[in-house]
Amino acid sequence: MVGMRLSEMLIDQGYEVSHLSRNPDKVSTYKTFRWDVKDGYIDENAITYADYIVHLAGASVAGEKWTDERKKEIVNSRVQSANLLYKSLKEMDHHVKGFISASAIGIYGDSGDQLMSEESATVADDFLAEVCEAWENAAWQMHELNLRTVILRMGIVLSTKGGALPQMARPVKLMAGAPLGSGKQYMSWVHLDDACRLYIRALEDTHYQGVYNVVAPHPVTNKEFMKELAEAMKRPLVLPKVPAFAINLMMGEMSEVVLAGQRVSANKVLQTGFTFEYNYLEEALESFYEEEKD
Repeated sequence: MVGMRLSEMLIDQGYEVSHLSRNPDKVSTYKTFRWDVKDGYIDENAITYADYIVHLAGASVAGEKWTDERKKEIVNSRVQSANLLYKSLKEMDHHVKGFISASAIGIYGDSGDQLMSEESATVADDFLAEVCEAWENAAWQMHELNLRTVILRMGIVLSTKGGALPQMARPVKLMAGAPLGSGKQYMSWVHLDDACRLYIRALEDTHYQGVYNVVAPHPVTNKEFMKELAEAMKRPLVLPKVPAFAINLMMGEMSEVVLAGQRVSANKVLQTGFTFEYNYLEEALESFYEEEKD
């Protein structure tokens, strides 16, 4: 989702964009090089072609239940792909000037009301935090190659094309919307276009180095989020809260995706002079649901 929108925005700004894919013949929109992470293969031309590498690869966290097998896939898809790129950059002549990697605010765990910044040192003790830590460590290897390395910890990326928003909107549309769990857990969100603008800024601004949170400046609780979403969709919130035990029954360990809260600071990004187009949730949701009515 982020990769496709980012590609469109880069093309609009005059960049050439290429993708890596296991099946390059299936992808027609962009110049595509073949790689196969499990086999440790990458087309050398991809590395010699690139000025910058944006690493967004990773199996979906919310796609299916977290069996032991799935958890392994979630970690390995991120770590092994970064390791493959590191090995290739180390061994080949190239002119890559920067490496931008995704990560996620899941690294902060369920942090309650506490405002978390990039300097919040402790990594939480849960699966998502472990994933993020392993992912960031793999990405940070690029720094050893004297490559400017930027790690962007993404909040909940809002788009009607995928991710969390369509899943949260579905029950609201059916007049069955409700806060999840206590409803007090914080949701640090970002509009898809702002997230992509930040990736482009991280590519272009050589002052960007290290870790940045990619979240809008005004996080909200789950209860506030659902209320704003219902208003944007012109639907009532009719059900009481969906209790945590019911979510646990349905989702198992994966329920931490919706029940854990992170209240995350955007200050570091704001101090670089970056301005968000969508600072408040109401503006972000209107951009999607006003469009739908049009």
